[in-house]
Amino acid sequence: MTQTDEEKARYQARMAKKKAHIDQKVAEATEERGIIIVLTGNGKGKSTAGFGNVARCVGHGFKAGVIQFIKGTWACGERDLLEQHGVDFHVMATGFTWDTQDKEKDTAAAQAVWQSGKAMLTNPELRLVLLDELTYMIRYGYLDENEVITALQNRPKQQSVIITGRGCPKALIELAETVSEIKPVKHAFDTGIKAQQGIDW
Repeated sequence: MTQTDEEKARYQARMAKKKAHIDQKVAEATEERGIIIVLTGNGKGKSTAGFGNVARCVGHGFKAGVIQFIKGTWACGERDLLEQHGVDFHVMATGFTWDTQDKEKDTAAAQAVWQSGKAMLTNPELRLVLLDELTYMIRYGYLDENEVITALQNRPKQQSVIITGRGCPKALIELAETVSEIKPVKHAFDTGIKAQQGIDW
């Protein structure tokens, strides 16, 4: 459809106004430091988004580390790929807590892998740390919320952290600079389609 000169002028005016607004926001963003990103909600894709950010970080030549809670015993395509590119992974040994049904065992496993997480949060060489499914560890009482918050607050200035999981505690949401809530609309599993290697894990 051909635009009239008047339509072109209106469009250019709108885009010029939008560009001026964006340019102003960019100019005002002068602080340089790491941030905390929370990816929460009941929808699919939180861990996937977190791993995408790890891949982005590594692609720019920075170092990253990953702590995986909950899904530790599953095969993980992201882990298999990213470890080849120097990403340090530490995985909770027990896997899904609803499989073990043993709180004492799960708590010990969470505490063990959290020690590696705390070490990552003191390492200035790591530009990004992914704490995958951390929210569950706090909700179930496997990790102390105050201890986690203190570690996050005392991390190196340029280090960013991504936290994933449903039901993120309010204190972590308040601490984070960026929070995204992923909401479910449809999910193939609900219609009887099984999880697929390379797509879901």
